[in-house]
Amino acid sequence: MASMLLTSLRSSPLTSVQAAQFAARSLSTSVHLQAQAKSKKTLAKSGVKNVVLVDGVRTPFLLSGTTYADLMPHDLARAALQGLLKRTGLPKDAVDYIVYGTVIQEVKTSNVAREAALGAGFSDKTPAHTVTMACISSNQAMTTAVGLIAAGQCDAVVAGGVEFMSDVPIRHSRKMRKTMLSLNKAKTLGARLSLLGSIRLAHLSPELPAVAEFSTAETMGHSADRLAAAFGVSRLEQDEFALRSHKLAKKAQDSELLSDVISFKVPGRDIVSKDNGIRPATMEQMAKLKPAFIKPHGTVTAANSSFLTDGASAVLIMSEEKALAMGYKPKAYLRDFVYVSQDPKDQLLLGPTYATPKVLEKSGLTLNDIDVFEFHEAFAGQIMANLKAMDSDWFGQTYMGRKTKVGAPPMEKFNTWGGSLSLGHPFAATGCRLVTTVAHRLQKEGGQYGLVAACAAGGQGHAMVIEAYPQ
Repeated sequence: MASMLLTSLRSSPLTSVQAAQFAARSLSTSVHLQAQAKSKKTLAKSGVKNVVLVDGVRTPFLLSGTTYADLMPHDLARAALQGLLKRTGLPKDAVDYIVYGTVIQEVKTSNVAREAALGAGFSDKTPAHTVTMACISSNQAMTTAVGLIAAGQCDAVVAGGVEFMSDVPIRHSRKMRKTMLSLNKAKTLGARLSLLGSIRLAHLSPELPAVAEFSTAETMGHSADRLAAAFGVSRLEQDEFALRSHKLAKKAQDSELLSDVISFKVPGRDIVSKDNGIRPATMEQMAKLKPAFIKPHGTVTAANSSFLTDGASAVLIMSEEKALAMGYKPKAYLRDFVYVSQDPKDQLLLGPTYATPKVLEKSGLTLNDIDVFEFHEAFAGQIMANLKAMDSDWFGQTYMGRKTKVGAPPMEKFNTWGGSLSLGHPFAATGCRLVTTVAHRLQKEGGQYGLVAACAAGGQGHAMVIEAYPQ
């Protein structure tokens, strides 16, 4: 596929000049569009419960190895849960179920949802389970909550996600693990000495976790670099988009638009109240960085990639009836959603391209109906490749079985408060951030429909339509 794309999409409509124009237009256009109130149809379905987002919070997203370095994942998840309780005033016994996402699990707290819930003071009678689906783990947590409510099993569910990259599990080599397990079972001194004598220096080499596909053994960054090359995405385009993300995030932070961020007193350290990865640079500074994955000619660098991040998020999802009965004013309706999967080798990061048209069709909407877009920014090259794929008739016809292209989202509606490249990307916490941001942007800008989309390891993806709650 890569070679076909490389030759067929060199003349793709989204050139670097246009990318620069998009960035300039987005920055010059007020982030707060103040769109006129819409009179579009509601997406409510007869016989189906309305499920609403009551509120959502997150800890500040911090570069791994910084202020959160001495914590554990459940500490961050607990902080997010406590922040949600404080913001909503929700009685702890009113929650029927808790679902949390995580990607790289801490072995001591494998069901981090349960440990965080107990630590946050929820009743020990409230069930909790943990899900994992790479970068869309909290998306899966949220849609699990939607399913529980729609099925009539629950009325109030807390969903969220946590990732802690400051202290990832590092294992002994397999040979060393086998020796240690055998040593534990050995019954005589001679057997123990024999096993100890079998240990070689190579056995002591640790196994580090890698952000790589098990099926292909390729790192995600390497795949992003190949994808960018296949779609003819230049280094300049990627740096421009990354800079756009940081500038918009800084503007949103300074304007106090990132209201989902809660302050967190880190034990033994300071109170943290802001994301610390937002760092607008200059194009000249970014151009000095060397390729991070494919050397020396790759185009993906540290500056146009999302960074390793610690953080947690949590949202309160309820049936509309229950929310109103408890006196809440919901922020948004959670409507149709889809999950997709495709070839993890050449289409690893194209989830948004495949998921977007499916969720629009399911909702009976068109791209033009969407007022707010929030796409996960794993890499600038991944975003630009998806935009080109969505705007390509050839790709739509050849790979998606469509008669025409999907169409690319207008950049003035796209990630206008920054994204994962600048705000940070704690793998399993990003989905809740995306959904909460859409709800807040719809309120701020007067829009009616928002669309969240994200890619994930394994060649998977997700998209959801969110409808503003009547003001």
